[in-house]
Amino acid sequence: MTIELYCFGESGHSYKAALALELSGLDWTPKYVDFFNGGARTPEFAALNEMGECPVLVDGDVTLSQSGVILDYITEKTGKFGGKTPAEKREVLRWVLWDNHKMSAQAGPLRFMMNFLPEEKRNADVIGFLSGRTQAALGILERALADRDWLVGDGITAADLSCCCYLFYPEPFGFNRTDFPNIDAWLARIEALPGYKHPYDLMPGSPADRA
Repeated sequence: MTIELYCFGESGHSYKAALALELSGLDWTPKYVDFFNGGARTPEFAALNEMGECPVLVDGDVTLSQSGVILDYITEKTGKFGGKTPAEKREVLRWVLWDNHKMSAQAGPLRFMMNFLPEEKRNADVIGFLSGRTQAALGILERALADRDWLVGDGITAADLSCCCYLFYPEPFGFNRTDFPNIDAWLARIEALPGYKHPYDLMPGSPADRA
C-alpha cells in the first residue's frame, strides 16, 4: 500500500518527512495541502490532524502527525536512520528534539515572517529576536559538524534529516551556506545521496505557484 504524505512544498517540517520517505525507498505519494488558502483548516483535514499542521502521514490504518514522530515511524518501518547502538539511538533522539525546539522552531517562523507574511505584518522586533535565536542554533550545528560527516554515527540518520531541512530553502532568513563551511559540506553530502531532491521538486506547492 502506498504511503500518503499530506504536505506542501514550502513546509520545512513536511520536507523532513518527504525527504526521509524518498531516501528510504518506501512507496509513497505526496498529497497537496493548500496551506496558504486555508487547506489545513478544513473539517476534512481536521479529521486527519486536529492540530491543523503539516505533515500528516497515512499508511493504511496508521495516521501520524508531527515530523519527529513520522521520522521515528519511517525508521521503525525500514530500519534506516535510527542509529546502530542504544547510545546512538538516544543521540539521534537528542538531535531531533533539539531541532524541533531550537532550530526549526526559530528558523521556520523567521522564514515565514520574512517571506510569506505581507510586509505590513512583519514585526521587526520579532524578526530580530528570531534571527538571534536562529544564528545561535546555526552556531551550535556548525560546531557539532566540525569533526564529523554526520551528526550521529557514520551515515545519515533522523538527526540529520530533522536538522537539515529548512537549510535547503532558497528564501532568505539569515542563513548563507558560505558563512557556515561545516554545514555547507554536510548539506552537500546530503545532496549527493541517491534519491535526494530539493523540497520544491519533491513536494507540490512553491512560492512560484502563488506568484
